[in-house]
Amino acid sequence: MGRFVPLSIPNFEGNERKYVDDALDQGWVSTGGAYITELEEKLAEFLQVKKTAAVQSGTSALHLSLIVCGVQPGDMVIVPTLTFIAAVNPVRYQFAEPVFMDCDDSLCMDPQKLRRFCENECVTEDGQLKHKATGKTVKAIVVVHVFGNMADMEAIMDIAQEFHLKVIEDATEALGTQYTKGRYAGKFAGTIGDFGAYSFNGNKIITTGGGGAVTAKDPTEVEHLKYLSTQAKDDPHFYIHNEVGYNYRMTNLQAALGVAQMEELPEFIHRKQKNYGLYQQLLQEFSGGTLLSFREGTSSNQWFYSLKLDMEKLQGKNMRDVITTLQERGVQTRAIWGLIHEQLPYQDAIAYEMEKAPYYSSCILNIPSSTQITDDDIRFVVEQIKVVFKSGI
Repeated sequence: MGRFVPLSIPNFEGNERKYVDDALDQGWVSTGGAYITELEEKLAEFLQVKKTAAVQSGTSALHLSLIVCGVQPGDMVIVPTLTFIAAVNPVRYQFAEPVFMDCDDSLCMDPQKLRRFCENECVTEDGQLKHKATGKTVKAIVVVHVFGNMADMEAIMDIAQEFHLKVIEDATEALGTQYTKGRYAGKFAGTIGDFGAYSFNGNKIITTGGGGAVTAKDPTEVEHLKYLSTQAKDDPHFYIHNEVGYNYRMTNLQAALGVAQMEELPEFIHRKQKNYGLYQQLLQEFSGGTLLSFREGTSSNQWFYSLKLDMEKLQGKNMRDVITTLQERGVQTRAIWGLIHEQLPYQDAIAYEMEKAPYYSSCILNIPSSTQITDDDIRFVVEQIKVVFKSGI
């Protein structure tokens, strides 16, 4: 097999095998065990919050957040269209209605359009935001920090406060991203809004295989989230349940992997930032596209690198042609997601002032960003991209 540089793969350089073997030796492999508690404590310490709850996925973290913030059937939740569909599906789990919002040039939700929607399409009645055309209550905003790039949380939190909206931060791609300037200096992604969701999927900056975590501004709500994630058990002896619960708790085996990964997280962030810097240097004179930057006044985990391509230079070829040609040349890449408001389950939903999301969805190429990628690998990736563009595919 020839040379191949993958897009984003897990990195197990530390104590992963040691801790997992320890969990196996102890016999604690399911949704109880000391590693779950340790992971929650280490994550809370890193994020500088009081509590976190370890769950089975970022999706379950979002679902639990929607439940605890009071989203009911028939409510509306404002969501981005430029994101992975897992950020939106939990809205439908609650039989609520998503309202799709455009992105700005950061690829994150556009706060200007968010404000226009709240001001022009809605009215405030009895301390609740009501959608004029349908009379439905707009209950919350799901903000995604796309590819580790922090959304404009100052503007979004101002809007949320003014219009009585809960804010759920989807920080599934942004563990370790934080503000360095402004009102939220020192605050990490996922710790600014009312709730914050994290993912430890195999391609994320740290992984537990599957798995995720959730935190909240109010520590008592984290306890409620944890309670719901373990089938809402009120009496462990007689199995009394006073709420509908979920099988959303992380397993001890996953948490053992996560504890080891948390020990490596600062180094992984450092590598992501260093590797992005090298890409930036090598692509500076590339005429076929531009490497997108991250928000000023933040320190991003730089989880994914986005190359905005000049599609007009491809002589009628499309993004699929770019991806398949690079794959044949030993470089794995991917397109950004299909816009969610265009997906079959959501075509009947409100999509507000879509402009930039369709543009970016047509020209963004994600390039290899694993923490163990070498400088030589990065040079190889850039060389292949340049060859493909020079040939016009």
